Amino acid sequence: MSKSVKLLLTENVDSLGIVGDVVNVKVGYARNYLLPFGYATEPSDELIASLAERRAQAEKDVAARRKEREEMISKLDGQELTMDRACNDQGHLYGSVTQQDISAALKEVGFQVAPREVRLPGAIKRVDSFDILVKVDSDLEAHVKLWVVADRHIEDDEDEMEFDNEGELIIKEKKPQAEKADADTETASAE
Repeated sequence: MSKSVKLLLTENVDSLGIVGDVVNVKVGYARNYLLPFGYATEPSDELIASLAERRAQAEKDVAARRKEREEMISKLDGQELTMDRACNDQGHLYGSVTQQDISAALKEVGFQVAPREVRLPGAIKRVDSFDILVKVDSDLEAHVKLWVVADRHIEDDEDEMEFDNEGELIIKEKKPQAEKADADTETASAE
């Protein structure tokens, strides 16, 4: 029993080919996707000849799309995006930044990037800066700098936790705010 079958593409199929290509695909892919949706059929010389005009147009479209993508990638490389997100006081986001979010933000600034073209190394769940890879084709990619910032001012704790040599927390007495302000001005004037 054959595990692959030759088919003639009647439509452009991403990552497979354009109209008029004769391709080898697995039987399941052909039976479950290409044939039921009308993207492919059994190859014959008559069909190949009848699709010649559509193939020529498809080649022109692919070349034009490639040129547009090359121009977009040259402009996109090095761009910076800033996204405001709700987070807790430690900078952990309540949600996460997804490929769809980044794609939508890029579309707002004029770059037509599909969510599947945004490659994230992992979930973005912190307020920080990230280097994002945008890959629109196997050899066309750009790097975008993403700044995820808090939607509000995050209070920095001036008092860091301190631990002794045994790992026990050193508890400091808290000064009232008025005394703390006086102490800060005294040290500033002493310098």
